[in-house]
Amino acid sequence: MTPKTHQKGRGARWIGVSIGIAAMAVPTALLAANAADQLYERTLMTAADGRCRLFTPTVSAALDSSRAQARGATLRSGASELQVTALEQRARAKAAGAACDSKDLTLAASRVKAAFDGYSQMLSMTYPGDVASWKAERSISATIPVWRLSQSAGFGADRLMFGLVGRAKAVTAVATFDNGQRPYTARIIVRDVSRTLGPYFAPGAGRNLSGKVAPRNASIVFNAETRQEAPLTLLPTGAKTGLAFRFPTAAADAIAQLDPREAVTVEFAFAGRGDEVTRKAYVEVGDFAAGRAFLR
Repeated sequence: MTPKTHQKGRGARWIGVSIGIAAMAVPTALLAANAADQLYERTLMTAADGRCRLFTPTVSAALDSSRAQARGATLRSGASELQVTALEQRARAKAAGAACDSKDLTLAASRVKAAFDGYSQMLSMTYPGDVASWKAERSISATIPVWRLSQSAGFGADRLMFGLVGRAKAVTAVATFDNGQRPYTARIIVRDVSRTLGPYFAPGAGRNLSGKVAPRNASIVFNAETRQEAPLTLLPTGAKTGLAFRFPTAAADAIAQLDPREAVTVEFAFAGRGDEVTRKAYVEVGDFAAGRAFLR
């Protein structure tokens, strides 16, 4: 699949920008037919906004979230990471060459604003994936830690909540273990996009997320920075106790760069008799980047 980059008149690529933007909440699969066009347009307007300050912070966040979702849809529809990067570079170059007060840009910006009229009233968003979903929540508490972006997962009889917590949007994994064992640390294992040409998918992986992770030697490992008892507000539904592990912000940056069809490994380490014993949970990347932008 080659992303479309043809021009239909100088103004068309600006004026058509808002078409489909209001549909950012629909499942990404529904956007695949024209995902590359949407990615080009939304990247162009995001870049123009960054240079010309076209929108309020709320609209800027909405546009960037929509851009990230279109990026995921483009990858799902068959484009390679190299093709997507080239398309984004062309869109940014187009934005860089436009005057901030040009008629085309002014018209396109007005359409983006209209598409997001009332968007500031939205406090939550769910981003469906192929296997799991991300739930984004704009509401925060000054005193109680709450999930801002989260995905739940089961691994055997054990359970996991993973995502971003609180005002700082700290990368956090909260796990509860059926047999009462307590890991001494946890790790997030993410494909290293600087050393790989694309995702690794095992033949016949289907909905099995363990078949959608890169080999250890092609991955970055992020070690937990803290370990503590999990607050009740962060526990998986029905759990009474659990452990919370916080990771560096760089882990979120790394996840946001991945293909939405990939998975991330969350590894818990237990002290054994000699060798370390580990248990692994898997989180679908999905629209993590879009959900993160929604919270901006």
